[in-house]
Amino acid sequence: MREIAVPSTNIEAPYSSTAQCVFNNARDYPTRVALRRRAESGWSDVTTTDFANQVTDVAKGLLNAGIDAGDRVALMSKTRYEWTVADFAVLAIGAVVVPIYETSSAEQIEWILADSGAKAVFVESQVHAGLVESVRSAAPDLAHVWLFDEDAFEALRVQGADVATEEIQKRLEATSLEDAASIIYTSGTTGRPKGCVLLHRSFIAEITDVTANLGDLFEIGSSTLLFLPIAHVFGRVIEIGAIANGTVLGHTADISNLLPDLASFKPTFILSVPRVFEKVFNTAKQRAHADGKGSIFDKATDVAIRHSEAVETGHVGLRLKLTHAVFDKLVYSKLRAALGGECRAAVSGGAPLGTRLGHFFRGVGVTIYEGYGLTETTAGIAVNRPGNIRIGTVGQPVPGVSARVADDGELLIHGTLVFDRYWRNEAATSEAIDADGWFHSGDIGEIDSEGYIKITGRKKEILVTAGGKNVAPAVLEDRVRAHWLVSQCLVVGDGQPYISALVTIDPEAFPTWLKDAGRSETTTLADVVDDPALRAEIQVAVDDANKAVSKAEAIRKFVVLPTDWTEATGELTPSLKLKRNVVEKQCSELISGLYSDVQKV
Repeated sequence: MREIAVPSTNIEAPYSSTAQCVFNNARDYPTRVALRRRAESGWSDVTTTDFANQVTDVAKGLLNAGIDAGDRVALMSKTRYEWTVADFAVLAIGAVVVPIYETSSAEQIEWILADSGAKAVFVESQVHAGLVESVRSAAPDLAHVWLFDEDAFEALRVQGADVATEEIQKRLEATSLEDAASIIYTSGTTGRPKGCVLLHRSFIAEITDVTANLGDLFEIGSSTLLFLPIAHVFGRVIEIGAIANGTVLGHTADISNLLPDLASFKPTFILSVPRVFEKVFNTAKQRAHADGKGSIFDKATDVAIRHSEAVETGHVGLRLKLTHAVFDKLVYSKLRAALGGECRAAVSGGAPLGTRLGHFFRGVGVTIYEGYGLTETTAGIAVNRPGNIRIGTVGQPVPGVSARVADDGELLIHGTLVFDRYWRNEAATSEAIDADGWFHSGDIGEIDSEGYIKITGRKKEILVTAGGKNVAPAVLEDRVRAHWLVSQCLVVGDGQPYISALVTIDPEAFPTWLKDAGRSETTTLADVVDDPALRAEIQVAVDDANKAVSKAEAIRKFVVLPTDWTEATGELTPSLKLKRNVVEKQCSELISGLYSDVQKV
């Protein structure tokens, strides 16, 4: 059993309430820009003083509305400026923030409001308010529903006008590190979501210890445009960390318009999940080939990867250095410009980032610092960091975290970042955290001699073939999904004689394939799922994936689906993780068909 422990760099937390940083910034740097808010004319600066005043006004209104320390307040909205104001206002009075994804169904909303005992909820729109009202009978504690789109903050400002500002400071000082700051419900890839109780201590440790290790990113003068859901713990920690560390924060929820937003905001770093980085690469490659510059792009890709690999070994040859410089002007500079022109790095989490993709982006001048964490660990417990990066791993544990690999390969975690408990669920808490305080992550991992962690799969997702071979599907799925034409991939084969896969096609890339294949632009995907040319293209992706595994683990068969899997249709979580149980149930007949000839094998 390999184990690594990294001592904390912070002997004492700088404050006891996560919200205190808002008021410290206003006191110490009153004119500094804290956020940029979208306006008709572009982006409007919000100073630390402006932000603290608005947080105070909303917090005072919450107090006059009867929200007290320990009360749960839900937040259901897209990623937007108001989310951050409401978040810190709730925390400032010692209440507990309960995020709800804005895409949640009525059933999910009902469960979270009822289980958490939420006393109030901020929602974005009338549509969300209608969903809340439809389940209100199941949430008897719910007393208030405030709408961002209907000027909730002005109503709360008026309501709290007679509350002394000093009262907010009293609430901040009364908050303890051991108090709950948030209850974040798991995405529910399997079963009913569980509420992870995260303490102020954990958030403060995360935004001090972790961001200190990413000092080149989180520093005064840096900026980031947040487009991931803040309801997800990854986006939430970046939000809080940016405010605490003087990083200018912006918000956008329109992923379809992301590149123009990046161009206007010009962030110095971004954070995302691997699927977004895959899309950026695949879109750039697709456009290059469509413009007749595919050969140049492919050569530039190869050079970028080789240059990054050479950097890792500590020796970049003169010829490679010169070739890299040429492609930097021809290709790489344009890719950086697409990210706003100022972006020099990115943070990736939520799922494994392919080694090839990591080397490519570092080779073009945008280093991706891959990290690892879960809702139960207050986001990142390990991360690659400037000057200390090993592509293909999720880095070393952050200060204050111990990690070990159990005999069955499961990664165990211990430290301040581990959640306190599952809300009102002692049985689940006991199952997740053992008697010695080690959290059982459910992920299969490895720790090398220098303490770098590599995640190889999910314990519950390991497939065991009829021949007894253990197969981690993520390794294969990530490689298949890297192909420009592929959107999603699900590897199956538990209890079967061989491994198979279900593959969906990227709707944005499909028209390009139709043109290249000489098919009519009116052709639907359903018309060509069995087309030999389409299958040959997907076979390229499968063959590439099979290079990463043994013959017994290789994909032998695959089927192309006529529709993609999305969050809207229920197959993906809001953080773009595949709901394996949902897909397997929906596609049970297709999966059975892949093994219809089992007796002949």
